[in-house]
Amino acid sequence: MATAAPSTHAVQEGTGAAPAAQDGSVAAEAGLPRVSEAQAVAPMDARDLTRLFIDRLQTLEEGTPEYQYARNTLIEINLSLVRYAARRFRNRAAETEDMIQVGTIGLIKAIDRFDPGREVEFTTFAVPYIMGEIKRFFRDTSWSVRVPRRLQELRIDLAKAGDQLAQRLGRAPTTAELARHLDLSEDEVIEGVVASNGYTAGSLDAGGDETGETGGGPSVADRIGEIDPALEGVENFESLRPLMAELDDRERRILQMRFGDEMTQAQIGAELGLSQMHISRLLSRTLGKLRKGLLTER
Repeated sequence: MATAAPSTHAVQEGTGAAPAAQDGSVAAEAGLPRVSEAQAVAPMDARDLTRLFIDRLQTLEEGTPEYQYARNTLIEINLSLVRYAARRFRNRAAETEDMIQVGTIGLIKAIDRFDPGREVEFTTFAVPYIMGEIKRFFRDTSWSVRVPRRLQELRIDLAKAGDQLAQRLGRAPTTAELARHLDLSEDEVIEGVVASNGYTAGSLDAGGDETGETGGGPSVADRIGEIDPALEGVENFESLRPLMAELDDRERRILQMRFGDEMTQAQIGAELGLSQMHISRLLSRTLGKLRKGLLTER
């Protein structure tokens, strides 16, 4: 199971504020009801109470004890929204506690970003934030191998399309049929199918014979060769190739002289008629551009 997100109480502790249940004096200072009274209200009253606390929150200075009290109380009286969202994933009951915790993070974001002037009910605004955090949790933890988000979503589309076409055709659809149905190229469908293999992974300790049957034979790990130490370099080179093509002639020339010809910045400046400081700035900017491109999902 993935590392759990911080709980509401942990979030409260992170703000430096005391738990809301102990803040009766702060409630009085803020002109708000105590949290013990807030928790006892009927569901129909909770909306009015939420609106009261949100309106008051707009008038308080962020970071003050009164502000933290109002914010923490809003979290507590709206935890039912988190539980409501978590119930929509009943098939993952074992992860309910994790869903509650990450959903609470979504609730906190909704509270911090809600604008009462937009005349939208807070529940309408908050539920998408809560659901978004829960779905992001599943997206980031359910896959055995991390793949880009578009391929994760493509796996779901391929599964739905496969079921629909199988019912219509009476057989498993071909790659070309899936591509036409989803308005994709065959290469994109193949990429999605290959990426789907990363959703689950078998144990390397499971023994098996040449036919794939488990038990009685050497483990998968015993038959796997060592990782080629140059493999990472090849991957980096292939990732860098399109980024280099996007650079202008001067940027590519400076990189060639610096890293290909191993010239110093002063030598490059003399060659191009620029100062060493100017070359340093150009080189830093170019390397920063390449580094950002390598860290961006493509």
